[in-house]
Amino acid sequence: MPGTKGFVIAGFVGRMPMSMLGIGIVLLISALTGSYATAGAISATVAVAYAVAAPLSGRLVDRLGQSRVLIPFVVLHGAALVTMMLCAQYGAPMWTLFASGVVVGGAATSLGSMVRARWSHLLGGSARLHTAFSFESVADEVIFVAGPALVTGLTTMVNLYAGLILALVCTIIGTVAFALQRRTEPPARPGASQSGSPITIPGVALLSCVFLAMGAVFGSVDLITVAFAEDNGAKAASGLLLGSFAAGSMVSGLWYGFRQWRISLRHRFVRGLGVFAVGLTPILLIGDTRIMAVALFFAGLAISPTIITGYALIERLVPSHLLTEGMSWISTAVGFGVAIGAWAGGRLTDSFGASNSYAFSFVAALLAVGIGVGGNTLLRTPEIGPADARSSAA
Repeated sequence: MPGTKGFVIAGFVGRMPMSMLGIGIVLLISALTGSYATAGAISATVAVAYAVAAPLSGRLVDRLGQSRVLIPFVVLHGAALVTMMLCAQYGAPMWTLFASGVVVGGAATSLGSMVRARWSHLLGGSARLHTAFSFESVADEVIFVAGPALVTGLTTMVNLYAGLILALVCTIIGTVAFALQRRTEPPARPGASQSGSPITIPGVALLSCVFLAMGAVFGSVDLITVAFAEDNGAKAASGLLLGSFAAGSMVSGLWYGFRQWRISLRHRFVRGLGVFAVGLTPILLIGDTRIMAVALFFAGLAISPTIITGYALIERLVPSHLLTEGMSWISTAVGFGVAIGAWAGGRLTDSFGASNSYAFSFVAALLAVGIGVGGNTLLRTPEIGPADARSSAA
């Protein structure tokens, strides 16, 4: 469609750091302090700040428009990340790392939500939106395949700060390029801030709880896998292990997006959660790096279908004038979950070792299944056939 290539490419580059920032901080801080607990705490601080701020920035976007919000936010985010790296470089007090981390996370924007909001604006809720959302989920997983391996290689083989510097460059260039493309931007709705919040919709609240638990899986697996690789004498391979986790999700996203589904969204969502929990079981039993790479690939197979379906449910449940904020609540839930997972993963790894700490990830996945199954009736939505479409102005 006219104009889509530009915002897809810019959005891809701008959200590359979502797979690089957390592991880059963990690698940097753990190398400087020798503590995964400290590294996890700082990474968690960034994630919590992002989780708190994402719905607020989403609401601003719905009210003022994407371009007016993104540029000042990305400038502040970049300045804060530079400050964090300088504080680490020159041995500033530990509190400065936490303080700068708050600004790094708080000024980060949910660019993935804004890309999806543009697709929703252009496709108007038609069945083609399934393909667009699937495509974006695959793009996310390409990012999570390439990003960790790239930042790990740069950090361990070039310079401790090289991975975070690349993340900074991608964020600024991609976000600014995305913001400057006004033709495909959804219209601003100045009255949106007075229309309540999407989180008060029961289905959105349920999805947020599920993605909170899934985020705990992601955050803990990210940190524990770095420690697992180091315990096995292959710290430089940690990015490849995390890339394998994302590769499984990428493959399943391609398969899922090409299919036309007869099963309802909520049933797809619940089944995806079940497969997600089952797929994590083998990593509890593995002590070899190469076998772990294979296990993580299969563990990741359910991620994309679950996330794609979650965003599709949000698109059906939330009024169009609150769509960006509604999608941002998913990012917020995942952000809080990542923070919890990074903190818990760091504590458990320091206390019990990496292999034993994967039990936390598995329990978090079981919690996601329990919430999703128990509340799935809140996710009933009208099913849209291939010929159905809402006007993009709706």
